[in-house]
Parts: sequence; C-alpha cells; structure tokens
Amino acid sequence: MKTIVITGASDGIGAAAAKELVSLGHQVVIVGRNPEKTATVATELGMPYHLADFTKLADVKRLADELRQYDHIDVLANNAGGIMGDRTLTADGFEKTFQVNHLAGFLLTNLLLDKLLADHATVIQTSSIAANLFVKTFDVDNVNLAREYTSEKAYGYAKYENILFTRELQRRYGDQLTAVAFHPGVVRTSFSSESNTFMRWLYRTPLKYLGTISPKRSAKRLVNLALGVPGTDFIAGEVYDGKKLLPVKVVDDGNANARQLWEESAKMVAQFTSI
Repeated sequence: MKTIVITGASDGIGAAAAKELVSLGHQVVIVGRNPEKTATVATELGMPYHLADFTKLADVKRLADELRQYDHIDVLANNAGGIMGDRTLTADGFEKTFQVNHLAGFLLTNLLLDKLLADHATVIQTSSIAANLFVKTFDVDNVNLAREYTSEKAYGYAKYENILFTRELQRRYGDQLTAVAFHPGVVRTSFSSESNTFMRWLYRTPLKYLGTISPKRSAKRLVNLALGVPGTDFIAGEVYDGKKLLPVKVVDDGNANARQLWEESAKMVAQFTSI
C-alpha cells in the first residue's frame, strides 16, 4: 500500500484519481481549498484530509508541517491549479496564476524534500499542453507577468514552469526520488471557472462535451504515473500526454530556464524555507 498525497483533490481530476487509488487499496491524503468539498470527498473515501489555500504561502507551510505526521509519503501529486481572470497579486505579492500553479507546489515539495528523498518518492506535476499553446518564449524575469499579461499566457507560463520544475527536481535529486509531469487532457471539470476567458464560457455550455474527456478517464493518467515504475512505465524527468511523451516547443538549452526558475523560486519562498 502506498501513501499518496494529492493536492487539488476536492474536485475534478484530483478527486477522481483519489477514488481510483483508494479502490486499489492505497491510502490517499486529500488536500483541497474548499472545506465542504474536501471533507465530502475524504469522508466518502474514508481518507484523511487537509485544507490549504495556495494563494497563501503560509497555508502551504502549515500544510507541509501537517503532512509530516504520515510515516512515509510515496507519491506527492502537485495537482492544484487553474486559469485565472484579470491579473491579481496574492497577499504574498505574486501573480495569482504563478503562485497557485507553480510556486505553492515548489514550496510544498521543498518543505517536504527530506521526507520525499528518504522515502524515494515520486513527485508528479499536473502540467498542460497550454505550455505549448500559449508560450512562445520564456522570460524568467517576468514570471509574475508584470508585462504583457493575459490569463492564457499566465496559465501557459505556469504549466511550462511545472515542466521546468520537474526537470530540475529530477536533475538535482534523481538519485533519490522520481519527478514526472503530465498533460491531463481537455477535461470536463470546473476548469476556468475563475477566468474571464472564452474557455469559461465554453465550459458552461453543452459544447464542453465535444472533444473532452471525463475526470475519471483523465485521472487514469495520474494514477498510472503514481503507481508506475520509472524506467519501465515512464521516463523520469519527462512530461506525458497519455502514454506518449509530450514534445515541449520552448527549447531549454542546457536546462538554463529550469535552473534559473528554481533559483528565482527559491528566493521568493526564502522566508518559509532554506533551500
């Protein structure tokens, strides 16, 4: 039996993956923002849960402290995220899309790093093909998108950052843990409900059933990685679209973007950890 922590597990892909994993005999720790939804999912599955709002890095720090109660963590799935609306700064001073999709997961992973290394854990990032659709070039000095902000670009940036984080985590610690990312597909969830984009309108009409997949089907991608064997079922440090590798259009020569993003992210969360 594995102990698997899934953030963003109160709804959608996270909740569906939790249900599948529990049915297979694993312990799943449910992490969500909404108290009612999170408690409901956890109660239905008979699993423990924790609350955290990723727009508050202090919540992430508290969450990490709480997660230390578990004897081991075999899988950490950084699944929380979403596309937002107008450019908004969190109380921590960071653009909301960047913080919720990347920085909070970066902080959580690093706060638990000693435990993840000791347990030879798998760390999974829920990325997206949006990294290819909305990112032409990447500027590590503009991760807060103070320049040229659109909600689509912010989301694309964040999903590309998920990939960069996966690569750099694997490069730094691949002898003791496994990092991997995946595109969940175009899923019928409450995705984009906080945005002011065309996708928000689309997801509220019957058109959302065209060319999309169910959360249950998408969740199998997360489940397969959580239970898979690196080197056999997937290649560590890569990003997957189903069982296929997802080609990443923005080339990162010499892993320069990945290294720089790690260093900048570490500075941003320095008050919470000593990376």
